[in-house]
Amino acid sequence: MAAGGDSTVIRRSTLRQQIADALRDEVLAGRLPCGHPFTVKEIAEQYGVSATPVREALLDLCAQGLLDVEQHRGFKVHAFTADDFRAMVEARTLVIEGIFRSGAQEALAATPAEVLISIRRRADEAERAARAGDLDVLIGYDLRFWRELGNIVNNAYISDFLDRIRIQTWMYAVPLLRRAPDLTNRLWQGHCALADALVRRDLSTAQRLIAEYNAHALALVR
Repeated sequence: MAAGGDSTVIRRSTLRQQIADALRDEVLAGRLPCGHPFTVKEIAEQYGVSATPVREALLDLCAQGLLDVEQHRGFKVHAFTADDFRAMVEARTLVIEGIFRSGAQEALAATPAEVLISIRRRADEAERAARAGDLDVLIGYDLRFWRELGNIVNNAYISDFLDRIRIQTWMYAVPLLRRAPDLTNRLWQGHCALADALVRRDLSTAQRLIAEYNAHALALVR
């Protein structure tokens, strides 16, 4: 009896995460634009599931700052401003600078070779998409690249914080970037250079590349 109950909880938890991931991808792709309202019932019908995991998934996305609760009406996609974007870039810059000042060399030295190989693979895919101006493909690989990179510090609070901010910055940037007639060679293409610098334990080059990445992000949506 208990085992069956545990299994139900696990299935519901998995479904909750799947729905949250799917909705987050819809938001990042711009298919759920900023300010777009919807209800638990609408999402449950769209995915053919019950209301409970949908409500839980939506509340998870609210906690991540991606959705807003509208009292007695449902939910809507959060609208970030230019000031929000600049503040988020500044926040991630300060956190990363702190990482480089406090044990980044030791963290890299302790990183298994297969992890660095995986990061390099993500870098290849992200850079290829960036060169082609393929925003949808780039977002997925870019998030995975930085997520794996953030995990090197072995601090879940830091890596989760940076991942959340990166998702939020993409949310702001995507609608602006989609207005551009052609993004070929306009998106940042330093993923491989950054991965190679980390493999060499060249922190000064890595810091410079990350600073260039942040400056590029600010200039691109200005």
